[in-house]
Amino acid sequence: MPFLDLPPQIQERVVCSISAAVKYEVPANIVLAVAEKEGGKPGQWVKNSNGTHDVGPMQFNTSYLSELSRYGITPNDVAASGCYSFELAAWRLRQHIRNDSGDLWTRAANYHSRTYKYNVVYRTDLMRKAVKWADWLAARFVTYDVTKPGMPTSAPTSPVTAASVVSQVQPPTKTVAWNTSGYVPRKLIINGQP
Repeated sequence: MPFLDLPPQIQERVVCSISAAVKYEVPANIVLAVAEKEGGKPGQWVKNSNGTHDVGPMQFNTSYLSELSRYGITPNDVAASGCYSFELAAWRLRQHIRNDSGDLWTRAANYHSRTYKYNVVYRTDLMRKAVKWADWLAARFVTYDVTKPGMPTSAPTSPVTAASVVSQVQPPTKTVAWNTSGYVPRKLIINGQP
């Protein structure tokens, strides 16, 4: 079991983050890094200076929830335990990565804020955490370098450096010009199925 080295209170975060990353085709280490950075808990509401709240495990901002209410998504849904808030966060990260401007890390940090001074601080720490999670994932899962078709790699038997690995479940479905500085898209292979 790849999660035995994690404290029990973090296991749900990791399982839900990886599952959401797979579902929404977002780099798993980025979802894990955002989850760690946000550090929310089920039922948690944090008031922001602009009058909005950050809600639940992924501290999903209520400004996004107002536009999602037409689909029946409520703040209580996001505040609850379980994987739903992680799925919403991965969906939102996917939107930022695909549609926003800037490099990959700026786009991912838009989850927190598009305001430059807040984004750059979040981005710097997000990158550090993402490298840590990339190493953690590579040590526990077989991954596939999508830049080299047909070449599955198992990190425990192959040397992997933090700078060369970012776990990603699927390659982007459209070409996106990302300034990635060493980014190698990865695909997790779970139960022998890519």
